[in-house]
Order: sequence, then C-alpha cells, then structure tokens
Amino acid sequence: MSRILPHPLLAASLVLMWMLLNAFSLGHFLLGIVVALIATRAAAALQIPKPKLRRWQLIPRLLGVVLYDILLSNIAVTGIILMGRRRKHVSGFVAIPLDLRDRNGLAVLACIVTSTPGTAWVEYAADSGVLVIHVLDLVSEEEWVGVIKDRYESLLLEIFE
Repeated sequence: MSRILPHPLLAASLVLMWMLLNAFSLGHFLLGIVVALIATRAAAALQIPKPKLRRWQLIPRLLGVVLYDILLSNIAVTGIILMGRRRKHVSGFVAIPLDLRDRNGLAVLACIVTSTPGTAWVEYAADSGVLVIHVLDLVSEEEWVGVIKDRYESLLLEIFE
C-alpha cells in the first residue's frame, strides 16, 4: 500500500482541496484522485523527511501569536498605504542570527514571515544561520530581531528541536 499511496494524508488533503476548488462531480473526484496519486508519488521521490514534533501542544499558541501579528501588520500596512507621503517610513533589510536549524521549523518560519504583511523572507545562509528579511516600515533593527527570535523562533525551537 505504501508504494501505491506513500503519503495517504497528503493524498486525502489534495482530493479534498480539489473537490472544494472544483464542482462536486464524479469526474472531478476521479481527476482529483489522479492528481493526488501523482503528487504523492512525486513527494515520495523527493524523500522529504517527516517532521519530528517534540512539543506539538505549542502549535495552537504559535498559531495564535502569528494570527495576532498578521492582524496588527495588516492594520499597520493599511495605515502606511492610506497615509501615503504624509508619513515618512523607512524600509530596509534586517539580518537575524537564528539558532533554529530544523528544516521543517525553518519552512514554518518562512511561511510566517512571508504571510505577515510588510515583511519578506529574503535570504537564509545555512552555514552561518543568518536570516535576512525585508521590512516595509523599519523603525528599529533590534526590535525586529527580538520579534523573530522571541515570538517565533523560541516557539519553533520548542516544537521542532
């Protein structure tokens, strides 16, 4: 069974997503199954390591922190857009030294940074562990280092490492 369907949860998720995005019909259901089979075989060929979650019970807390920060960032970016040139803002790059080395944890951090309005993941140097992000309204580099390390990285370290 594992050779035919190497990632059953991924396959089920893909079929469900396919059905939600398309019409509910037998044809779309069968096509969703075909897409899921091809995608899970491709994922198996990539030999993606399964994440090892040490403290999965912290995931809801991380999710709450991220959703709260996304809400605040949306409000801040809306203010920047509406104020236009009347308010001076400085954008810039911030280098953040990370202790997090787990690939899954880094992928989650990348999703968090890029889904938060006003920030973008620019570069990560695996050898030095330095992350570079771009911030739309850069007030203080130290503040951003603290946000990433204290709010996100500390929880991700507990969850993944």
